[in-house]
Amino acid sequence: MDKMDVIMLLLGLAVGAGGVFLAVFLQKRKQSQAARDIIESAKREADGIASAAQAKVREEALKQREAFERENTEAKNELRGFERRLVKREDVIDRKAESIQRREKYLDGLEKDIVEKGQKLDQKAKDLDQLVASANETLHKVSGLTKEEATATLMDKLEKELTSEYHQRIKKAQDAAREGCEEETRKVIVTALQKCAIEHTAENVVSTIDLPSEDMKGRIIGREGRNIRAFEKSTGIDVIVDDTPGVIVLSGFDSVRREMARRAMEKLIADGRIHPGRIEELVEQSKKEMEEVIAQTGKKTAIEMDIHGLHPKALALLGRLSFRTSYGQNMLQHTIEVAHLCGLIAQELKLDPVLAKRAGLLHDIGKAIDQEMEGTHPAIGADLLRRWDERKEVIEAAEKHHSDMNVDSPYTLITATADAISASRPGARRETLEKYIKRMERLEAICMSFPGVESAFAIHAGRELRVIVNSTKVDDKQALILCRGIAKEIEKELNYPGEIKVSLIRETRVVEYAR
Repeated sequence: MDKMDVIMLLLGLAVGAGGVFLAVFLQKRKQSQAARDIIESAKREADGIASAAQAKVREEALKQREAFERENTEAKNELRGFERRLVKREDVIDRKAESIQRREKYLDGLEKDIVEKGQKLDQKAKDLDQLVASANETLHKVSGLTKEEATATLMDKLEKELTSEYHQRIKKAQDAAREGCEEETRKVIVTALQKCAIEHTAENVVSTIDLPSEDMKGRIIGREGRNIRAFEKSTGIDVIVDDTPGVIVLSGFDSVRREMARRAMEKLIADGRIHPGRIEELVEQSKKEMEEVIAQTGKKTAIEMDIHGLHPKALALLGRLSFRTSYGQNMLQHTIEVAHLCGLIAQELKLDPVLAKRAGLLHDIGKAIDQEMEGTHPAIGADLLRRWDERKEVIEAAEKHHSDMNVDSPYTLITATADAISASRPGARRETLEKYIKRMERLEAICMSFPGVESAFAIHAGRELRVIVNSTKVDDKQALILCRGIAKEIEKELNYPGEIKVSLIRETRVVEYAR
């Protein structure tokens, strides 16, 4: 191999080495670029993760802040409520403290008077001792009596004089106290009456319903009178269809029952479908409406009187009082008037007017169900109030406002006074209506006392009784005997003019449904 070949070989090797180096260099450069791309991608992903983490952290922080603010707001509200309760309690405590201070001043004055009277009595005793000693010496000198005889004579004389003076002073004190008490009582009652002015409207025992046409009277009566009989049987209210154009009259002493009948009759007239089945359906619907009306009336009364915390049954019974009368006086209006008077009198006497109003509002609560339970309405009312955990002052006012029993609470006397004022004012009551209602109630009670009787209704102003018996318990023969027994019992217990017709109804009703 010559020199040229060697050079060419070396040159070829150099070119090959350069190509390899260049290839390696280019390969490393590509790898470095890929690594940079990977690093950039990783950085971008890291930045995205960091941004997401920061957003999540900010969101969590925002949620925690909102939760903290809600808790802080609730805590502030609770603190405000607690602060208001504390303020109310402080007011109550301040009023009680003022009352205690007034009583302490009054007691201090009494104590001072007692001390002064005691000192005067001590001085009089000393004067009496001196007088006795002087009299003893005089008696010994003048009469020559023994000490025992002179003492007995002097003591008899002094005893008569002191007894006479003692009785005279007691009588003067009693007269002065009585005059002052009567004058103060008149002021309190007159002030209460001047502040309280409530109107009453005497209730009737009939309701008049206008008819759209005279043809409606025939539809109400029905074929052979079946519709009117079904209505009277379901409601216990007498339907009077006379020659008066465009009206019919519902008559009955029970105001709740009469109002329920009025609503049912108006619905029948508006509906136009008048038959026994529809009558019973609408009467039952009207009963439910009356229960709702009674409940709402009781709630409304309590709200208007600003008396809270009453038992739900007490509210319902208050609503029933709106349909009760006593001597023609609406019982709910009477209780509201008594409650107002009790609050005003208590305010004049520096007592709790809220408690007095509560006692006045609930004093006749027993009258709402005295027809359904045995006993007087004060006893029934007191028993109900005990079950409802009312305050003892309210219970005593309901139990003793008509009696001469020992009274422990001044609120009982206030309630009795307000009750007498409300009942005795001119035009408040009509005795004839009360007697009429009591007579109707007694007639129905006599019928209900017989076994097998399901319901009884006094109609035609008490001239007729309709008695419905259970057909499974009373057969036809027993029905005759039962009807006669009811008539005999009425003859025995009640005094009445004319005669009373007893109509006993026994029917078997079978109902099936076709599907």
